Parts: sequence; structure tokens; C-alpha cells
Amino acid sequence: MNTNHLRRDFFKYTLLNIISSVGMSIYILADTFFIAKGMGADGLAALNLCLPVFNFINGFGLMFGMGGGSLFSIVYSSTNRNETYKIYTNAFLSLMMIAAVFEIIGIFFSKQFTMLLGADEKIFDMAHSYLKMVLLFSPAFLINNLTVCFMRNDSAPKLATFAMLFSNFYNLVLDYEFIIEKNMGMFGAALATCISPLISLIIMSFHFIFRWNTFGLKKMPPSWKMIKNIISLGFHSFVTEISGGIVIALFNSAIYRLTGNTGIAAYGVIANTAIVVTAIFNGIGTGVQPLMCKLHGEDSEREMRAVLRWSVILSLVIAGGGYSGMYLFRELIVNLFNGNNDIQLQKIAENGLKLYFLYMPFMAINSILSVYFNSRELPVHAQTISLLRGTIFVIPLLFVLSESRGMDGLWLTIPAAELSTMIISVIIYIYYMIKRRRTMIRYFSGRW
Repeated sequence: MNTNHLRRDFFKYTLLNIISSVGMSIYILADTFFIAKGMGADGLAALNLCLPVFNFINGFGLMFGMGGGSLFSIVYSSTNRNETYKIYTNAFLSLMMIAAVFEIIGIFFSKQFTMLLGADEKIFDMAHSYLKMVLLFSPAFLINNLTVCFMRNDSAPKLATFAMLFSNFYNLVLDYEFIIEKNMGMFGAALATCISPLISLIIMSFHFIFRWNTFGLKKMPPSWKMIKNIISLGFHSFVTEISGGIVIALFNSAIYRLTGNTGIAAYGVIANTAIVVTAIFNGIGTGVQPLMCKLHGEDSEREMRAVLRWSVILSLVIAGGGYSGMYLFRELIVNLFNGNNDIQLQKIAENGLKLYFLYMPFMAINSILSVYFNSRELPVHAQTISLLRGTIFVIPLLFVLSESRGMDGLWLTIPAAELSTMIISVIIYIYYMIKRRRTMIRYFSGRW
């Protein structure tokens, strides 16, 4: 492939997907802003207790979206359309079974689930109102995640990006209308958020109405072998999201013990800002994933290394600029969400932004290497990175650092976990390249 053409494809896909991924995170950030304006620190604390539910829903959606999308991309140019329809159908059916579980929890066990997340009497009603609505609309979130991932691999990244941006802009409008104008509280915030994926799906339906699609639903029995393959390829995305939810829940518990609901509200500012930052790196990863899968299918080793190199450089540049902006404007960022001018919240959140986001350059490299290994059909390598940065390092570091250094130690947990993971992921990459080079030398020596 021509280098200039490859570079053009790289920037087209990454930039579009950064915009799309950030757009997907905006609806949560919009809720945070308007809830802070309408309901203050208690509203922020209630929202942050509900964030792990988004992680679980997005985790399943991305597992089948990224896994199915990767499989779709690998076979896209070398198989008949019956196979691509089969991939989407199996991913869709799997998600519907998962959606049924979320629906049952939302209908029958939403109060118990709210208590499990740690809501006390002061914020229980607000948290429960938001949580129940999100659980009931979980099928829309799941199908939206799945379809966006497939459309990116089906030569329609622009339409997928437009759908996400427009739906999230509409969410902003509804947030203002429901929370500020009509004073509907947490129920209004949840309703605005839940309408967003429906708008996105309506826009993306044009891909099917005009028959641009090479995937879709087809009447066929489920293939457990294919579902297993999809899960294997998308498992690293699932682990990343679910780990994030578990970490948020554990952080909420530790922070409540140290500083109460005000600390959880401050963490809400940081966690929601982190969702946008993470979305940027996920955007780079999901952008280069179709390109890497295609190059892997064509056995284009030199081009594969070039895409990896550009991805790492772009990620590090964004990480450096992002942290600089976060450090310089941390007071302004916190002020946006501190509608009641709570001095304690302001102090805790500003310090948190300064320490917590030190993870950015390390996360950049971990995210790209995870996608790289997944694109090479090496899911164990990708899953290892996801597990290390998601839970294996985070959980023990959280308890050790928060006990020894209080809130400062708690904020440094994620940077320490990402740094430790980066060291191991780079070692895995170097070992893999050495092993691959030796295999190629033996192959060509045998031919001679």
C-alpha cells in the first residue's frame, strides 16, 4: 500500500473515531454539568454512584461490537456476504440475552442494586431514579454500541460519527430542557441520556434503508463457535470497561470513608472528565483497528509497524497536550461543575485532577498495544494488558496507597497501575517481535 495513502487513511479513521468516541462520552459529561447546576454536590454524588452501570452496559456492547467488528473486518474482503450477516446476527442475539438481564434488574431489583452501589439515605432517591431509567433503556445503548462498531468497519465511519455527534447534541438540548427549564431532576437527566442512543440508531438506519450495508440481521440459528470467537476478540474491550466500573465503585467506597459524599462528588468531576479522556484514546484505538485488521489480513508487516508507530506518536502528543491543559486549567474545569461554590469540593477536585491524570501517557501506550495485539488475532496478549491495568494492579494499589497516603495516594492509584502495566506491555511487545523475527529467519532459512 502507498505510504501517503496509508497515512491519509490513518488520520481519516482516527480523527473521525476520536470525534465519535468523545461524542459517545459527552452525554454523561452533559448530565454531570447540568446535574451539578440543578442539584449541586448531592446530585453529582448520586450520578457518580451510577457510573459503573454505564461501564457494564458499554462493556458488553463494546465486547460484541469490537469483537464482531474485528471479525467482520478480517473476513470483509475475502468471503461472501452470508458470513458478514452471520457475524452481526450472532453478536446481536448475544446482546439481546444480556439486555434481558439488565431489564430484569431494572424492573425487579433496581432498589437493591442502588443500595449495593453505596447510596446512603441522603442521595438514595436521586441515584435510584437515574439508575432505574438507564437499566430499562439498556437495549438501546447495547444495540447502538454494536451498530456503531460494525458501521465503522463497513466503510461508513462518517455516518456513524454524525449519528453520535447529533444524538449527543440533542442530549445537551434535552438536558437543559428537562433539568433546568422543567426541573425534572435526576429523572429528567436520565430520560435525556436514554433518548440519545435512540436518535443515533434512527440516523444510522439510513445505512440500511439505502442498502449501503454489508451486514445485518438474518434468520439463522446461533453459532456458539462464532459467538466464542467474537467474545475472544472483544474481551479486552469488555475487561477495560468492566474494570473501569469496578474501580469507580471501589473508589466511591474508599472516598466515602475518607471524605463522605463531598469527596464522591469531587470524584464525579474527575471520573466524568476521565471518561472523555479515555474516549480520545479509545477513538484512536477503534480508528486504527479496522486498518490494522486489514493489514494483518494482507500480511503487510511494514505497513502494520508504520500504523503502530503513528498511533503511539499521536497518542503521546494528545496525552502531553491534554495533561498540560488539565494542569493549567484545573480550577476552571472544577468551577464548571461546582455550581454551589463548595470550597471543600473545589479543593479536593483540583488536587485530584493534578494527580489522577498523570496516567495519560501510560494509558496511551497500553491502549494502542492492546488494539495492536487484538488486530493480530492475539487476544491473550490484549487481555493480559487489559486485566493488568484494569484490576490486577489497580485493586491492591488502591488499598495500599489510600491507606498510606490518604486522598493523594488514592488519586495516584491509576497512574501507578498504568505505569506498571506499560512496562509489562512493552516487554510483551519486544518479546513478541523477537519471537516473530526468529520464526521468519527459520522459515526463510528452510526455504534456502
